[in-house]
Amino acid sequence: MNGVSRPRHWRSPGTGRLAAVAAAATALAVTAPLAACGGDDGGVPVINLYYSPEQNLQQVVDDCTAEADGRYRIVFNVLPRGADDQRVQMVRRLAAEDTGMDILGLDITWTQEFASAEWILEWTGDHRAQAEQGTLAGPLESARYEDRLYAAPKNTNVQLLWYRTDLVDSPPETWDEMIEQAQRLRDQGQPYRIITMGAQYEGLVVLYNTIAVSAGGQILNDDGTEAVFDDGAVQALEILRRLATAGVTSPSFTNAIEDDARLEFQAGDGAFQLNWPFVYPAMLQGAPELARNVGWARYPAVEAGTPSRVTIGGFNLAVSAYSRYPEESFEAALCLRNAEHQTFSAINDGVPPSIESVYDEPELADAYPMREVILAELRDPATRPLTPAYQNVSTVMSATLSPPSSIDPERTAERLRAQVDDALESRGVLP
Repeated sequence: MNGVSRPRHWRSPGTGRLAAVAAAATALAVTAPLAACGGDDGGVPVINLYYSPEQNLQQVVDDCTAEADGRYRIVFNVLPRGADDQRVQMVRRLAAEDTGMDILGLDITWTQEFASAEWILEWTGDHRAQAEQGTLAGPLESARYEDRLYAAPKNTNVQLLWYRTDLVDSPPETWDEMIEQAQRLRDQGQPYRIITMGAQYEGLVVLYNTIAVSAGGQILNDDGTEAVFDDGAVQALEILRRLATAGVTSPSFTNAIEDDARLEFQAGDGAFQLNWPFVYPAMLQGAPELARNVGWARYPAVEAGTPSRVTIGGFNLAVSAYSRYPEESFEAALCLRNAEHQTFSAINDGVPPSIESVYDEPELADAYPMREVILAELRDPATRPLTPAYQNVSTVMSATLSPPSSIDPERTAERLRAQVDDALESRGVLP
């Protein structure tokens, strides 16, 4: 394993491991430890980590505390499950200059907002060098603000095309091809639906952003200060409308979020699914017969011969500007996201690594048989518009894009330009 040591609680992957990852993806059973107040524990600094529920992260925390050898102790404070609730809790406490928060688990869309509000510290010197070493460019870009690094990517994520190998001979390469295949299957009386997330929320913005960037489009200017919505972005609106009106989506498309899409495809109602990799272990556990007839491929492109560029997700680790122990917090964050622990978390919690070399680890073969496709997408990804006002931009975009069947490409683009420009004027506030 390239000389990498393992956490004391390391468990080898296998069929049981895939089932455990599925359970983590669908019903995390995390009990939050008592939140530690800012300060120390008998003279030992307490480093408070605030992070979303992740079933086996406590084992990584324990391992990093042991590696600190008494210099500090990390306490894992589990945030609410909902992303909005996570952000609200951290924003309110940081706005109050709360010293009881040290390491913050930030959705990649929040890093610029928190940096612009001066709530998190810049990564410099050796800390920055260690955070950047071997990290994939897309996740690393999400951790920067004004050409400075403000977080270290812990994990990333990217959606794939999942398709029924018993219904189609090979996966479609483009949106047009996928829609046409679905229509043929429908006419033949076969399962045919293209299942993905179309509810009025971030998932719809991610879907649109992926199509727009794949079309060579631009939503904001390079500085993130002005709405653009150019020809490629308009073409993406045309594709999104066609998907919604071609008679190939689910009746629940406009209400579906990630797990809704997973369950519908798992029930055998679709020929294609666009979703995150968590659907695979969940399918192995919940629908093993179906799983034998499901393959994966790169997300469909806009034009044949031009690969899609797929919007990444994931979490970054930042250090609070109000931490009493910033040096220890940087050190602890580096431990939590190092290659050893990213390998462990990828296998045990199903979160794709942000360090490229981890994809070569033999242990990932069982948990990530689709890892080569994931890595290919991650090497040339799409990022969501980088702006401190992203939450406001996303809220406006999801409302304007919903329902996709009502999109009028040119007029919708015009509305988006005006509304997103307004949204960009508001920074570091709760939407």
